[in-house]
Amino acid sequence: MRGSRRSRGTRIRSLVTALALVAAPGAVVLGSAGDAAAATKISHATATSMFRDAGVTWSSSGNCSDRNTSTCTSFEQLNLATAQGAQTLKRASGCALNITGGTETGHASGTYSHWNGYKLDFGKSTCLNNYVKNSFSYIGVRGDGAQQWQSASGNVYADEGNHWDVTYYNCGGC
Repeated sequence: MRGSRRSRGTRIRSLVTALALVAAPGAVVLGSAGDAAAATKISHATATSMFRDAGVTWSSSGNCSDRNTSTCTSFEQLNLATAQGAQTLKRASGCALNITGGTETGHASGTYSHWNGYKLDFGKSTCLNNYVKNSFSYIGVRGDGAQQWQSASGNVYADEGNHWDVTYYNCGGC
């Protein structure tokens, strides 16, 4: 019995990996065997293609995409679910979206951080502000004073003054 469960689990993980790679050409699945929660990482080129296809723009104060330069906006090692979450936000809100922060250095550290591929920063706009505040549930103030809203899927939108800091735990219903 135990052997058949292990084989079935291995087959399921292989199928999930294969589906993730079909869904995102250029994606790399990271994690050890048995790690069902491993994030699928994508390249900067894959992310920009996904954003371009969805009509999402991006910019950087340094006009660059080097992950190791804080004035750049990089998507290298972004989680696939995070990129899909931005696409979902664009489709659901109908707002113009401009990403101003990705996986580059210079953001706060932590498990669900920019560097680890879970967060994107979006420039603020009246459309996006109204969408977040009217569509999601207010969940209080973060430790740094940022007000937060949570989507039905569990993703968290923090108002950091001049931009939205969004933590994508999943693709938001993609």
